[in-house]
Amino acid sequence: MQQSGNEMVGFGVDLVAPGNKTPPLHTAAVFELQQSGNGEEGLPPVHTKDGSLDRFGKPAVRGRTGGRKSGLVLLVSQGLVTLAFYVLEASIVLFTKYVMRQTNAEAESTFSLWMGTVYLCSLGGGFLSDYLARYLISIYAQVFLTAGFGLLSASAHALLKPHGCGVIGKLCDPHAPWKVSMFYISIYLIALGNGACESVLATFAADQFDEEDPEEKQSKTSFGWYFVIASNIGRLVSVALLVYTESTGNWLPIFWISTGCVITALVFLLSLTRRYRHFKPSGSPISRIAQVIVASWRNRNLQAPTRGEGLLYRGEWEIDGTRRKTDDLKFLDQAAINIPITQVEEVKCILRLLPVWLCTIWSSVVFLQMPSLFTEQGAAMDGTILHFQVPPAGMIAFDIISTSTLIVFYDKLIVPLHIKLTKTQSKTVAELQRIGTGFVIAVVTMLCAGLVEQQRLKYSDGSTKEMSSLHILWQIPQYILMGASKAMVCVAEKEFFAAQTPDGLKSLEMILSFCCSALGGYMCHTILWAVTKITASNGEPGWVPPNLNDGHADRFFFLLAALTMLNLGLFVMFAYRYISISTQMRDGIEEMEEVAP
Repeated sequence: MQQSGNEMVGFGVDLVAPGNKTPPLHTAAVFELQQSGNGEEGLPPVHTKDGSLDRFGKPAVRGRTGGRKSGLVLLVSQGLVTLAFYVLEASIVLFTKYVMRQTNAEAESTFSLWMGTVYLCSLGGGFLSDYLARYLISIYAQVFLTAGFGLLSASAHALLKPHGCGVIGKLCDPHAPWKVSMFYISIYLIALGNGACESVLATFAADQFDEEDPEEKQSKTSFGWYFVIASNIGRLVSVALLVYTESTGNWLPIFWISTGCVITALVFLLSLTRRYRHFKPSGSPISRIAQVIVASWRNRNLQAPTRGEGLLYRGEWEIDGTRRKTDDLKFLDQAAINIPITQVEEVKCILRLLPVWLCTIWSSVVFLQMPSLFTEQGAAMDGTILHFQVPPAGMIAFDIISTSTLIVFYDKLIVPLHIKLTKTQSKTVAELQRIGTGFVIAVVTMLCAGLVEQQRLKYSDGSTKEMSSLHILWQIPQYILMGASKAMVCVAEKEFFAAQTPDGLKSLEMILSFCCSALGGYMCHTILWAVTKITASNGEPGWVPPNLNDGHADRFFFLLAALTMLNLGLFVMFAYRYISISTQMRDGIEEMEEVAP
């Protein structure tokens, strides 16, 4: 049976007849010819090289799917979602205080629990993405967001009674239980939607670029920065909306604007459904870890395999791919009897990460003070500039500017300073060093906030009103320092997890990051609850009472500074003992060279 040229290329057969003197056109040449096309009429389709698929489950064609067009649409969608979410994040403390009539401690606890749930939902979205398509999860998440903001707008309409309430110094009337329930259902619907969207949408956007293609790989790198910029632009616009809201008390317009933003974001997401690239779900990394744990437990009474003996893959005891057999955590070695040594060593890598990871949880506790207690502190200060009233939540703009500036100018500011201080020629600062530096800045931030609070109490008017003549602009240093700490810790933390997570467990990187933030939110709530319980006994108002002028929030800031110093000490100890993956690989290569004949 005759075969066409294209069919024969698949078998690597020369496309010339016997006796023809024309040089043979080999498979590689034909493949290169095909790669020059863009899916246009008259040219063979060019498929992506990274294994991505179109919406029908077929190999994605480069010119017809993905690329910058899809990335730009997802970028706009992310920016709109971020704008809507940060409006609520930055205002929820003041809304619960002046509209829901909560005390300072109650409002901060509500915020901490809610933020912990946001990141917990991010964790859930990451798990689901291992089994379901990221595109579907993104749609479901934005549907929940739309429902949540719609319900929030409706509940706010019912809660804002009488007209004009909900501003500093003017509380709203007590509310019926069903109205309060509507509010809580709406914010937790938003937590569910934003959490899942945050963990999946960025990854789905990155899927639109082919890493195996040099041009698209470069676009993907640039796109990562654009994604961060889009989020920061969304935050800055939300601050502008808050300036209007907190000056006038008009909560309904910004909530309806936020609802419109998430609806528009959903429309953008759906607009290029036919063009998106997809990847098949790869399964959860938790199952790989569980296999090793279960196998080591079942084999606990058996003799651990020695060098080259009793292994599933003989000869891989020293080096298996990029993994070297290590001598710590020996209780897992029994699993190597019936599980590849690479998989065992991957689990060891994750267990070595845990002490450092546990220390990074505390950073979330510190960062959550900015939209909660910092905002409450600012609300009790003089915010008048000429005839304009500076909104307390609007001070977050200094944090955004500080974080963005440090990230953008990192190579020009931080790296040269590091070279000068350490007298090394290294062009990078190790991730653990940056995280430690961020913790040091966090200590200074809490001390600064405590000193400002002492001065605010000194200049309080002594009346029943929660006000002080100290100007709100005295908060600028603590916001700038907080932004610098976030830039150092958050970026380095993600890079550290990405570099130190084994290839077979790469999706665990996102799980560790979101789990850290979720636990930080719940830990913040627990600490505030314990402090309030202890300090508000025997008739005392406590450190964070309903009226900050009656309490000592400065002591709470100093307590956080002390706990941050303690956490820093533990972090330095664990970081000093940590053995990185690159060190394991280098030691393994040296060991092989020593035993080589």
